[in-house]
Amino acid sequence: MDSVKYEDFSKLEIRVGQILSAERIQGADKLLKLSVDTGEEAPRTLVAGLALRYAPEDLAGKKIVVLCNLEPKTMKGVQSEGMLLAAGETHESIQLLVPDGDAPIGTRIY
Repeated sequence: MDSVKYEDFSKLEIRVGQILSAERIQGADKLLKLSVDTGEEAPRTLVAGLALRYAPEDLAGKKIVVLCNLEPKTMKGVQSEGMLLAAGETHESIQLLVPDGDAPIGTRIY
């Protein structure tokens, strides 16, 4: 595994977010479109490969960990404005990484 310099890691803006809504993306079996509050003026749209593990209606209200300053990427016609952090070897076994306790939305993670 390659090492990452602290200066490079410190460039990542990782924050606590809360999923406001989730929906399936037409033509994508594995992807969901999420609206996520990260404590900014407007919610962010994230595209995440969670559809084989989570039903959209089960995600609203969940707190998650979000990489906010990732370069935007368009997938299946939807622009993703960050990336949620999750663990798992397959789409079916993936698990959301969630903050412990009651960390406020927008809290920076170091």
